[in-house]
Amino acid sequence: MASDADVIVVGAGLAGLVATYELTRAGRSVLLVEQENADNLGGQAHWSLGGLFLVDSPEQRRLGVRDSYELALRDWNNSAAFDRPEADYWPRRWARAYVEFAAGEKRSYLRGLGMRFMPFVGWAERGGGTATSHGNSVPRFHFGWGTGPEIVRVFAERVLRAERAGLVRIRYRHRVDELLVSDGAAYGVRGGVLEPSAERRGVASSRNVVGEFEYHAQAVVVTSGGIGGDHELVRRNWPSWLGRAPEHMLTGVPAHVDGRMLDIGERAGASVVNRDRMWHYTEGITNWDPVWPGHGIRILPGPSSMWLDATGERLPAPYFPGFDNMGTLRHILGTGHDYSWFLLDQSILAKEFALSGSEQNPDLTDKSPRKLLSRVRKGAPGPVEAFKRHGVDFVVRDNLRDLVDGMNELTGESLLDFGAVRDRVAARDAEMSRPYGKDMQASAIRTARRFISDRAIRVATPHGLLDSGNGPLVAVRLRPLTRKTLGGLETNLDSQVMRPDGSAFDGLYAAGEVAGFGGGGVHGYNALEGTFLGGCVFSGRNAGRAIARDLG
Repeated sequence: MASDADVIVVGAGLAGLVATYELTRAGRSVLLVEQENADNLGGQAHWSLGGLFLVDSPEQRRLGVRDSYELALRDWNNSAAFDRPEADYWPRRWARAYVEFAAGEKRSYLRGLGMRFMPFVGWAERGGGTATSHGNSVPRFHFGWGTGPEIVRVFAERVLRAERAGLVRIRYRHRVDELLVSDGAAYGVRGGVLEPSAERRGVASSRNVVGEFEYHAQAVVVTSGGIGGDHELVRRNWPSWLGRAPEHMLTGVPAHVDGRMLDIGERAGASVVNRDRMWHYTEGITNWDPVWPGHGIRILPGPSSMWLDATGERLPAPYFPGFDNMGTLRHILGTGHDYSWFLLDQSILAKEFALSGSEQNPDLTDKSPRKLLSRVRKGAPGPVEAFKRHGVDFVVRDNLRDLVDGMNELTGESLLDFGAVRDRVAARDAEMSRPYGKDMQASAIRTARRFISDRAIRVATPHGLLDSGNGPLVAVRLRPLTRKTLGGLETNLDSQVMRPDGSAFDGLYAAGEVAGFGGGGVHGYNALEGTFLGGCVFSGRNAGRAIARDLG
């Protein structure tokens, strides 16, 4: 049977671009099949902030951060909490290999392609409160200069160059419906051609089928993403340990992130593991200028906002902003409500609020030093102020009584008692006025300000919310925001898909989110952040290099 290319890659997101780049580097021909139009090249990665998890980097060392492979691996394993002997067999090995990559070749590999990094380092997922609990012991979140579009660019440009050279053919609006298998080996794909779409990037496109296709190759790489765009699939696979699935969620990824290839792979004989592991954010707000249905944006908070549940109870330690995402989500859902509140003032909003996404960070995305200077000046970034003005989840008032009234009016539930909220704010403010005390959030804020990056651009000077001179009070309603699939197609360290009996699936490979970013779940139950783009790069690279090495 004649081949249409050496390799078929299903999905033109970041992992697919990386695999294609590595294959063409080795002189292999690639047929890249993508269900969306050309504007969506790069997939979800385009929308990302471009954060990357690096270990013992020059950027860390310049800031006085002492990191090591051993510490990072300990943090990873404590966060992942691998506990499934069979389903976590390959994820454990991927975790060790990925941390080695992050502590070794990852930075030089990306820099060699043209990526550059900001001099400051972020401290995401600060943890569960003890040395052996979930979280990063030190800051490791490195900001790519140019955010998500830049990491897409360094691979996409090389893939498009290979296309002009005749090594790559890209078939847009081609949706795979079946993996072709003969004598136990994958040899191609079959599916439907979708009608042409002129929709801009991220906008939901037509699913009308106008034709059929069938392509053959020596190997197939699935890089089609996760399930976050399909709330029904999210609820069907909802983790029991998180309690009930929320009735109301915002969507953090485009509608085309539909998880179809997981079931298609399983029907072909692939092993799918850890379906109930996923990563959804607690700090979702409705996008006032949406691109896709139910479009939500995540607030990237500093540690100073007071976090209240729907009834006005303050969240307990260690559920502070930016500390333990999944633990906080479990706690919030346990209250019986699908939302919570940040309570803050204008000075905290100006210093500590950032928004996830390349389009919400034009200074970093446009690589503009002039715009970047605005982060160290007074005032909130423009996109944050736009949400404060137009966002349906923001309440802004000059005094606490009016703020609480506005919060109750927004939800229509009248769950908040002014006196109780006032007492909690007063107790919090009293702790902020002392150099030490028993409030763990106040201690965390002071610790954060000892780190130069946080003190300069991320963490406000400790103060009382009711102190004068800090601008109006602000409350923000937060909802769960769908984002990442942490389980998926089980793969070995070559990104080759495994079968349920533990044998390798000849000719079939998977990378990126559809493979749980490696192995079918390299993160286990928790992510350390900055690890999703890197997981796409690492697993896509492994797939491309292994196939290039092993093809006849």
